Amino acid sequence: MVEKNEILVEIESLRAALNYHNHKYYVENSPEISDYDFDTMMRRLTELEAAHPEYNDPLSPSVRVGSDRTAEFQSVEHRYPMLSLSNTYSIEELSAFIERIEQQQGVTEFVCELKFDGTAISLTYEKGRLVRAVTRGDGTMGDDVTANVKTIRSIPLTLSGNDIPELFEIRGEIFMPYASFDRLNSEREAAGEPLLANPRNAAAGTLKQQQSAVVAKRGLDCTLYQMAGDNLPFTGHIENLEAARRWGFKVSEHMTLCRGAKEVIEYINYWDEARKSLPYPTDGVVIKVNNFALRRSLGFTAKSPRWAVAYKFKAESALTKLLSVDFQVGRTGAITPVANLEPVLLAGTTVKRASLHNAEQIAALDIRIGDKVYVEKGGEIIPKITGVELSERCAQSAPFEYITLCPECGATLTRFEGEAKHYCPNQSGCRPQILGRIIHFIRRKAMNIDGLGAETVELLFENGLIADIADLYNLRACDLAVLPRLGEKSAENIISSIEASKSVPFARVLFGLGIRFVGETTAKYMASHFKSIDAIMAADRVALQEAEEVGDKIADSIIEYFADPINLRIIERLRSAGLQFEGEQVALSSNILEGKNIVVSGKFSTYSRDELKALIESHGGKNQSGVSSNTDFIVAGENMGPAKLQKAEKLGVTILSEEQFIEMIGGGNALQESPSAPEPQQPKDEQVIQTSLF
Repeated sequence: MVEKNEILVEIESLRAALNYHNHKYYVENSPEISDYDFDTMMRRLTELEAAHPEYNDPLSPSVRVGSDRTAEFQSVEHRYPMLSLSNTYSIEELSAFIERIEQQQGVTEFVCELKFDGTAISLTYEKGRLVRAVTRGDGTMGDDVTANVKTIRSIPLTLSGNDIPELFEIRGEIFMPYASFDRLNSEREAAGEPLLANPRNAAAGTLKQQQSAVVAKRGLDCTLYQMAGDNLPFTGHIENLEAARRWGFKVSEHMTLCRGAKEVIEYINYWDEARKSLPYPTDGVVIKVNNFALRRSLGFTAKSPRWAVAYKFKAESALTKLLSVDFQVGRTGAITPVANLEPVLLAGTTVKRASLHNAEQIAALDIRIGDKVYVEKGGEIIPKITGVELSERCAQSAPFEYITLCPECGATLTRFEGEAKHYCPNQSGCRPQILGRIIHFIRRKAMNIDGLGAETVELLFENGLIADIADLYNLRACDLAVLPRLGEKSAENIISSIEASKSVPFARVLFGLGIRFVGETTAKYMASHFKSIDAIMAADRVALQEAEEVGDKIADSIIEYFADPINLRIIERLRSAGLQFEGEQVALSSNILEGKNIVVSGKFSTYSRDELKALIESHGGKNQSGVSSNTDFIVAGENMGPAKLQKAEKLGVTILSEEQFIEMIGGGNALQESPSAPEPQQPKDEQVIQTSLF
């Protein structure tokens, strides 16, 4: 029998080996073993950890795969504020920035670094181990996304070296490489989901995913560019980053020490062209004073350091001819004009189409058919037209006339007050709207019907098998199996997934209906507030607005949706099919909190925030997302949001600790009077050191 200490030795050996090979592969790009060998070691480690939970380590390489648990991001105060940088698009302004510093300080060393186009992150390490990862937030407070960040393989969980500070932070940028972005959009397109706009938004959205297992699959990367701490080993920025590279961090290989404006400008000019061959998005160059003592002398403005600036590359532009304009109809009936262009090379790809957004933009640019137009690709999937070369306009050109009829069904277009877009009102008879609503209905965040993508939905529609979302529940495997690209197995899987969707919770069913302006979050609030579809249908405008996030526009859209007899028939058919049109009824433990509006904020030691909210509902109370004049009290944990605390103090709202709240509902006494609020904790003095940055 193997002794447990031998098992621990094997576990620690596997962890060390996996960390080493992970670094070689993801940071140094020089793998030493095959993927098969790596996976074999990982499987062995996972098996040992599952069999011996007493040897659990939250920083084991096994956390890289993430988990399926639902995460709740806690708000955390930054030890050192994450400041923003001043931006410039002008070489003249940049030269003036360098000249001002050198007039005060003499010849100065600057560090030039590529500006990665992603989302900022701050990593805290204690005794060489990652303890926390926090987003920028508002610069003072950010979201704790540690569980998600642990899945990013280029971020070390543990460090190695002799000169590592006991406690320090390192800041960087989490980004999505082009290869990961293209793969993700290909998967979304195949699933009939809307494409992500650009790698920057994709990275930010991925980092806020509620399941770290999803993050692990997205292929995020991270480059570190700034250290902050009281006892850093060196007095210069670039020297500290080189040390960080030795400890295991991924630091940009393109970081360069420059002296004077001439060398800085040469670096910018080189990378303005060379960046186009990089496998990840960049949008500029960051120029920083290297010496920390000089940084302290230069100081800060209210928003940014005086010792650093970001030079932003100009978006690449090309001149080409506008051939024609197409009009696309979305699922909500929104009309989007798209320009057809004479093909032109732009940012490494051939561009044939560009977004025109709406009638107002066309009128503002005075775009006409046959014009020579400037096209930019500034992070959009479809490039945009930014201007017209009037010197090349034909004398016979006529102003562009925006369409008045739907290009698909011929209905007269309408325009809502305050909306820039035109809409087709023929929801039940306009083909793109019908298909769009069905595709929206089957999405993962709605009914999650696997096996049905946009192409399959269109195939079913063209073959007369579906005309609306309710028809999905009349499908039979034998009807599907005979269609092109399908077969018996695929047909059976689709039918099984449709059947499984009948257990999807009410909030997701409500979102899946595709009511204009009712997004995923609004649907959750409405389901929680009204409890059933019948209550929503019976509510008038005033009653609808009592639900969180429902304003005038959303309330009017809901009323309009349920006034349509076609929509009502679809809902009744869905109800007959067995879909969930009522929320789960919470069995009341007591009515001690009846009529009370309660806000839960902060991080708690005994219960999670979701558990506390469930307790509130089970005792008759109502959860609120924000503090208002009708809030009865707040259950506050550690790191309660400062804005909520300030508003609570202003309105005189009682603040309870977790222990006080539990005692209140556990004692069984009715809430006759507001209990005394605990003394609020004074925020610690804000400590700012000159090595900190964005």
